[in-house]
Amino acid sequence: MVVVEIGEIGPECRVPDARNLSSDAVRGILSAAGYVPFRRLDRTEIRATFGSGGGTGTRSVASYDQDTTTLAVEAARLARRAGGDPLAVGALWFATANPAYLDKTNATAVHAALGLGRSTPAFDFGGALRSGMGVLRAALDGRGSTLVVSADMRTGLPTGVDESSGGDGAAAIVVGDDSDGPLVAEYLGVASATAEFLDRWRTPGELRSKVWEERFGETQYGPLGERAWNEALAAAGVSADEVNTVVATGLHARATRALLRALGVVESRIADDLTTTVGNTGTAHAALVLADVLETATPGQLIALIGLADGVDVLILRATDEVSRRIPARSVRSQIDQGAPVSYGTFLSWRQMVHLEPPRRPEPARVSASAAGRAQGWKFGFVASLDDDGTPRLPPAPGAPTVPMADAVGTVATFTVDHLAYSPSPPIVFGVVDFDGGGRFPVELTDVDAESIAIGDRVEMTFRRLSTADGIHNYFWKARPTPAAPDRD
Repeated sequence: MVVVEIGEIGPECRVPDARNLSSDAVRGILSAAGYVPFRRLDRTEIRATFGSGGGTGTRSVASYDQDTTTLAVEAARLARRAGGDPLAVGALWFATANPAYLDKTNATAVHAALGLGRSTPAFDFGGALRSGMGVLRAALDGRGSTLVVSADMRTGLPTGVDESSGGDGAAAIVVGDDSDGPLVAEYLGVASATAEFLDRWRTPGELRSKVWEERFGETQYGPLGERAWNEALAAAGVSADEVNTVVATGLHARATRALLRALGVVESRIADDLTTTVGNTGTAHAALVLADVLETATPGQLIALIGLADGVDVLILRATDEVSRRIPARSVRSQIDQGAPVSYGTFLSWRQMVHLEPPRRPEPARVSASAAGRAQGWKFGFVASLDDDGTPRLPPAPGAPTVPMADAVGTVATFTVDHLAYSPSPPIVFGVVDFDGGGRFPVELTDVDAESIAIGDRVEMTFRRLSTADGIHNYFWKARPTPAAPDRD
C-alpha cells in the first residue's frame, strides 16, 4: 500500500510526501456498521409550519435522550459484534464536531459502555467535520486493531437549509490487519489535498453553522478533489474505470456534485448518499455511507471514499470474500425502513429551539462523581451478578463477579405511563422487563409511543442520556422495542 499526501502551501506549490507502508500484513477493515436514530422528520412539515424551508424526503432525528456519545455507543456495539463474537480492539478513537463535553474526553464513556479493558486507550478527535475522515485514515495508516467511531447531530435555525438537509447518526469501523481477523475490505491507497479557505464555520457555543457563498467553496474544492482523486488512484495502482462504487460526501452538496461531474463518474457508480432518507450526518456521514455500501458489496468490488471538508480526502478499498459474512445485526437500510415519524414541534423542542412548559416537578439532581465511579460497570456497562442458582441479579451485588447484560433481550412483563415525572418529552413509559435466561429489571422504555406499548413486547437495551444537571450528563441504559423483523435476508 502506498500513501500519498499533498500539502498545500500556495496556489502553485505543493510538496508531496509519499510513504510506502506495505508489509507482510494486509491492512483494512474488519467490520463496519452504521446507526440511524429511530425518529424521522418529514421535511414538508417545515414549510407547512413556517411557509418556507423544508423540502422532500425525511431526515433522521436523535431523541431527546440521545447525544453524539450515545449514538457512538450504538454504532460501536453493532460493529464489534458484526458476524458473531465481539471483535477485540487495541484502541478506541471517537470523532465528532458536536461533542457532549469539552475538556472531558467523550470516548471514555463509549469505552465504558462497551466494557473495554482499562489498558485500551480511548481518545477524542473532535471539533471539525474533517475529523471523521481523518480518524479513519489515521487508523488505516497505523498498526494494531482500532475501533474508529464517528457521530454527529446536525441542525440549524428553523427553515434553514442545514435544518432540513442535516441528519443525526453514527458509524463505527474496526480497522486492523488480516492477522487480527478476516478483512471485509482491503486498504489499497489514500491521498489528501488540504488548503485553508473559509467555507463553513461555527464558533464554540453557537448552535448553527455559517456558510460562505456557495460558488466560492465550489471553486476551492474542485481542483483539490481532482488532485486527490488522481493521486489516490495512483497510490492504489488502479484506474478510474476499475472503480465500481464511488462514495462522495460533504456538507457542501453543490461542490460534491460538481466534483463527481468533473471526475467523470457515471451515475450508476455513485453510491446513494442517504440524504433523502437520513440527511447529511456531518462528521459521521462518510463512514455511515461506507458501512451501507459494504453491507451489500460483492467480493472484489473496488470502492472509492471521497470526503469534502476543508480539503478533500480519498480512500481506495477493495471488498474481500468476507464482506458478506460480517454483516451487522441491524443494517443501515433496515434501520431506515423501521424508523417512525416525529412531529416538527417535537423536533424543535428536542433541539431546544422552543421551550415547552415542563412538568411541575423538581428537575433531576446532578450526578455524583464518586457514586458513578464506584458503579461504573453497572452504570455504563449494564452488568449483572449471578445468584447461587445462576440467575442474573440486577443491579449486581456489591463486590460480586459480573456478567454483561447489555446485549440481553427481554419481554415486557408490565408497564406504566407516567405523565407527572419530570421529562423533557413526557410522558415517561416505565416497564418491568424479564430477560431471556433469567433476570428481571424495572427500566424506562424509549423509542416507543405510550399508546403502542403492550405487555409481551420484546425489547433490547440501548445506551441513553437520562438527564443533564450542572453540565453533567447522566448516562444509563433504557429498553427499546426490538426490530419488527429479522434484518438478514
